[in-house]
Amino acid sequence: IMPRFFSSYPTIRACVGIASWIPVIIWSLDHGYTISSISGRSMQPTFNPDSNKLTRDIVLLNRQAAISHKYKRDLEWFSAPDDPDKVITKRIIALEGDTVFTLPPYPDKFLRIPNGYCWVEGDDALHSKDSNTFGPVPLGLINAKVTYVLWPLARFGKVPNIEKPGRVAKYAESSVG
Repeated sequence: IMPRFFSSYPTIRACVGIASWIPVIIWSLDHGYTISSISGRSMQPTFNPDSNKLTRDIVLLNRQAAISHKYKRDLEWFSAPDDPDKVITKRIIALEGDTVFTLPPYPDKFLRIPNGYCWVEGDDALHSKDSNTFGPVPLGLINAKVTYVLWPLARFGKVPNIEKPGRVAKYAESSVG
């Protein structure tokens, strides 16, 4: 009965075919790649370098990188520690076990990053609310890695990795043997 029903109504058959892809699309957006726009000045010049508030950079986010928990000193897209409804983009400059030399307004001159945390900063320190304001960020708040600038087309390409020399003493596991 069912095959005859679908052959009699091609519109229903097409709708069922399209609807069958909805779980695949939802899974891909939650666990694969998605697109987002970046607003604000805290990540200049990496994003929104022209200070024009009318345009925003559009980026590709890799959610699988956050799910796999293989963090590097990259740009990450995460829930703000002080406002869980807000999503922000910052650069990880120190990972668990590293010692970071902080900037004002952070009260201590340096801090060893505890297990399960990272230290994030915006590229424009004067306009960034980051770990120097709210401290180390739990790794569990990271939602995705920012991988490519998609728009504007003139800046299309892989997001640059910018080191902050002299700011971080990297943790090196000692080998026993």
